[in-house]
Amino acid sequence: MEFRDKQSIYLQIADHICEGILQGKWQEGERIPSVRELAVLMEVNPHTILRSYDFLFNKDIIFNKRGLGYSASHSAKALITAYRKQRFMEKELPIFFSSLVLLDISIEEIKARYSDFIIKNNLVSL
Repeated sequence: MEFRDKQSIYLQIADHICEGILQGKWQEGERIPSVRELAVLMEVNPHTILRSYDFLFNKDIIFNKRGLGYSASHSAKALITAYRKQRFMEKELPIFFSSLVLLDISIEEIKARYSDFIIKNNLVSL
């Protein structure tokens, strides 16, 4: 994984874990890699992974089964979606809106491109 400069590594790793849960790599209620396993895989210090796990634990996305390690919570997908939606609305959407205004892009153009994107990628129908 290549890390970006603008976000803490532990948050990028937390996003990677969330992505894996959303994509079904790790199922709700099932074990995720141990701190050491993921540290080796991602080539980072185990303390960085532990910080990521603490972050996700505090958001109830993962839980610790004593003696067995961490697992994705039974409501992980819903919690991840809610967290990401809130983060998108608060941080990314204002930047997007600012770009629309600065570049004189209309909502109609965005709607058309969004519809094309949905159709082209065979995503959920509008």
